[in-house]
Amino acid sequence: MTDVRVDRVGYVDVVTIDRPDVRNALRFRSYDELERAVRETTARCLVITGADPAFCSGDDVCEVMGGGNGPKPTAVLPRLTPAAGALLHTDVPIVAAVNGAAVGWGMELALMADLRVASKRAKFGELFVLRGLCSDVAGLGRLAQLVGRERAAELLLTGDVIDAVTAERWGLVSRVVPHEELLPTAMALAEKIASRPPLAVQRLKAGLRVALDPDWDELGVWVSKSLGALFQTSDHREGVRSFLERRDPHFTGE
Repeated sequence: MTDVRVDRVGYVDVVTIDRPDVRNALRFRSYDELERAVRETTARCLVITGADPAFCSGDDVCEVMGGGNGPKPTAVLPRLTPAAGALLHTDVPIVAAVNGAAVGWGMELALMADLRVASKRAKFGELFVLRGLCSDVAGLGRLAQLVGRERAAELLLTGDVIDAVTAERWGLVSRVVPHEELLPTAMALAEKIASRPPLAVQRLKAGLRVALDPDWDELGVWVSKSLGALFQTSDHREGVRSFLERRDPHFTGE
C-alpha cells in the first residue's frame, strides 16, 4: 500500500494522494513518494489529485508537526524541500484536479501546478498562520501572481478558507466544474497538452519559470530557516494542540 498512487493513461500520469481516511494529509513517506512520482515520470503531462473527499489537507499534524508536543527536529541544512523542488523545477506540465479541500501544504501543492481545475466542492486555505507557521515557497512566490498581492496577503495572514467560486473569481483556478466532471475535464486538458510537441512544451514551461518565478532554492532556504525558528515557539505548539483538541487557540507571541 502506498500513500501516492500513479496510473498511466496514454502520455499522462495521474498522481493520486491516497490517504482518504485522513483527508490525504501528508506524512514524510507521502512527501517522498510524491517527489519520486514527479522526478521519475516519463509522462508528457501530470494530473495531480486526491482520493475523495479531499485534495490534500496539508501536513499530518501528528507525524510532521509532532502533535504540538515539541519542536520539529531539524536534520538537514536549510533548503527547498525535495518534494517542492521536484514540483517547481520539473519541465513536465502539471494540472491540479482539486476535488475537495486544498489547505495548508495542499494549497501549496495546487499552487505548484501550472493549471488548476476545481470541483464545485473544492476549498482553498493557507492555514499556516493558524499553526504559528509561515507558508512554504509557493504561497510566497506564486499566490500573489495569481490573485494579486492584497488578496494573497489576506489569505496568508488570516488563514481564511475560500470556496471554489471565489477561487475562480480571484483567478486562483482556471475553471470550476461539477464534481463528477472534474477528472474528465482535467484529463482532457492534460491530454491536449500531451499531444503537443513535447520538447516545445518543456521549453515553454522552462521559459515561464525563468520569466516569472523567484529563485525557488533561495526562497526555500529562507522558508526553512523561518520554519526552524517558528517550530520552536509556544504559539506553534498552541496552534497544533488547539486544532487537535477542537478549541479556539490562545496565542501569546512567544
